[in-house]
Amino acid sequence: MTIFQILNVMGGLSFFLFGMHVMSNGLKEAAGGRMEEMLQKMTDHPAKSFVFGAFITIAIQSSSALTVMLVGLVNSGIMNLSQTVGIIMGSNVGTTLTAWILGANGIETDNPFWTMLKPEYLSLFVALVGVIMLMASKERKRKNIGAILIGFSILMHGMQMMSDTLKPLAEIPGFAKILTAFQNPLLGVIVGTIFTGVIQSSAASVGVLQALSLTGQISYGMAIPIIMGQNIGTCVTALLSSIGVSKNAKRVCAIHISFNFIGTIIGMAVFFICDNILELAVLHKSITPFAIAGFHSVFNILTTVFLLPFSKKLVSFAERVVKEEGPAEVFLDERLLLSPALAVEECRKKTVMIMRISFEGLRTALEMADKNSDITAMQEEIEQKEAEVDEMVEKCNQFLIHLSSSNITNTSAGFVADMLQGLGDMERISDYSVSLARAMKKMKKNSPKHYAREFKGLNQNISEVLTELEMCYAEKDYKKAKAIRSKAYSLLQRMKEIRKRDIKGLKNGKGDAELSVYMTEYLTSCRRVVEHAINIADCLVV
Repeated sequence: MTIFQILNVMGGLSFFLFGMHVMSNGLKEAAGGRMEEMLQKMTDHPAKSFVFGAFITIAIQSSSALTVMLVGLVNSGIMNLSQTVGIIMGSNVGTTLTAWILGANGIETDNPFWTMLKPEYLSLFVALVGVIMLMASKERKRKNIGAILIGFSILMHGMQMMSDTLKPLAEIPGFAKILTAFQNPLLGVIVGTIFTGVIQSSAASVGVLQALSLTGQISYGMAIPIIMGQNIGTCVTALLSSIGVSKNAKRVCAIHISFNFIGTIIGMAVFFICDNILELAVLHKSITPFAIAGFHSVFNILTTVFLLPFSKKLVSFAERVVKEEGPAEVFLDERLLLSPALAVEECRKKTVMIMRISFEGLRTALEMADKNSDITAMQEEIEQKEAEVDEMVEKCNQFLIHLSSSNITNTSAGFVADMLQGLGDMERISDYSVSLARAMKKMKKNSPKHYAREFKGLNQNISEVLTELEMCYAEKDYKKAKAIRSKAYSLLQRMKEIRKRDIKGLKNGKGDAELSVYMTEYLTSCRRVVEHAINIADCLVV
């Protein structure tokens, strides 16, 4: 090969990988937060998980990326280990779609319809439609579709570049001699593993093999072991992502590797029987791009059919292999950033959890008014929750800042901004729960029953507003936010009236100056809490 031919092949591969990247990002954006919803519904059974894994891999066009995402989800405690098995199996099947699309490159026909499916023609039409949609449309969804089409076109163009460069090599005698090395099946497995591991994409690796098959020098017997090796090579990305994660997250990688290794071992055993015992003549015939796509799909489907009933055994094997204790589960794993829509939804869930803990602390402070138990213990509990909220808010803020700098939609960017603001308000509410507890402790020490009666109804109403706000946020029922905000404003007015009555009592000589100071402190904290609750409700108003 000349230097120009090498550059053409490398350039074609670069276009291929870049096109896949563009298409993958567009598909992720189009999928939106539906991945999270499906994740909850379709991981309770291995068969459902398999369907989910296949669907998502088709959407993001990368089984490696999905496995990395799974590592992040398990490392964050969002998923358990058993839920990942079916998804991993499904991802291996889903990633074969690209090979079928690329298989059109080997079509030889005079039929105009089928000719249009060849990459050199289809890519031009797709690129035209994609550019028009991207430039002419103002809607985000249509722009995403345009990006998908452009990415697909670039991918196909890269494939065509590799094919056009490699085809003439069939006439070079030295090229055929090089390929004879691949007659050794074990070498084919090794080559497939290493090449896929280097470019970190089994779809791209299969695409290169399809382009090479157009020379007519690649037989079934040469291609099949390479394809099996490509399945092992795709585990490299997941293996790298498992560094520095929790024990269960490492086990996700162990399941992925063991599944592909077992499948390859079984497949190679069958291959050796067919080649050496049965001596099938088809193994020595030239393979076509469509045949490569077909075997890639059939191999992964059969491996799944064989191993899916042994899902629990794979989990047990991973648990035996990975025994050492790794780092503890993280609050939000940065691997989730691979899917911004999923990351946004997980941040929302963490925000709900922070809100719950913050509001629990405040409710405990409000309950101190009519509790005769050890208020010192209650105060310590409140301070503990406040420290917990501070720590979680800091972690969530850092993750959201990283998320905001990633490629997210305008809608997701709005959610991120609202969450950042809301987290600040939740933290302040948690701070004021400590202030309320201290003020109530002072009042209960010297206060007559008059003050307990004064605040009992108010405390109950504040608690009700917080409960409604929490449900509104957790259930995504944002239409209720306006009503909650109205209730909160009425509470502010009520607090003003309480303060006026207290001042009037002091002027008439009926009040207690010291208790009035404590009550003012208490009312101030309550007012601040309600104001922060209004701020949170403002973020939810649609």
